[in-house]
Amino acid sequence: MQELNTVYLWGIRIDEPVVTVTDLLVSFLCFLYAYKIHQSGKTEKTFLYFKIYFFTMGIATFLGGVVGHAFLYLFENFRGELFYWKLPGWIMSMISIMFVERAAIEHTRIYLNKSIVNSFKVVNIIEFLIFLTLTVTTLNFFFVEFHSGYGLMFVVLSLESFLFYKTRNIAGKYILTGIGFAAVAALIFMNEISPHQWFNYASTSHVLMAIAATFFYLGAIRIDMSEIKQ
Repeated sequence: MQELNTVYLWGIRIDEPVVTVTDLLVSFLCFLYAYKIHQSGKTEKTFLYFKIYFFTMGIATFLGGVVGHAFLYLFENFRGELFYWKLPGWIMSMISIMFVERAAIEHTRIYLNKSIVNSFKVVNIIEFLIFLTLTVTTLNFFFVEFHSGYGLMFVVLSLESFLFYKTRNIAGKYILTGIGFAAVAALIFMNEISPHQWFNYASTSHVLMAIAATFFYLGAIRIDMSEIKQ
């Protein structure tokens, strides 16, 4: 087990400070990108879904940094089987993945007909409810990770790759690049590849997540929904 890094600021104990800061970096960028999309004036559902994705991921990573790392020791009495205090962050993360899937699904309207897109939307809701139920009833973070991997590496990757192959839309290049960074982040996290005790696998994966979020945003603002199929 890796040694827990701790610092004290003004007498306040903060565990895993670098992990916390990198989590908050992702949170800040997600809130910023949600705001920038809101300010863009784009009203199509694709942009709404991306805005919700960034906003909810911002909440999830904020909770992860503050509750899951910096002040985890304050929740010692809730350890063991009672992980209910972790659920808000987990659920917000799952909601964010659901909406980035939904953004990709809505994006496919530039090529696929409405009935196919609507079918994808139904599957999106069913899939989310299944993983949400499994997470809440088992309190097992595995289902949060699996849902994230399924959403990004299967749904978004498949749909955006298909769209890019068919339309060569510029937004797809950025979104697919973002998925690449997210995939590397996941591999580093799962294999616990740590460059340094203080800058460990979690910190590294957070930095890559920040880069992935940036590419998602750069892709999102370049989406052109002007040729939607009816």
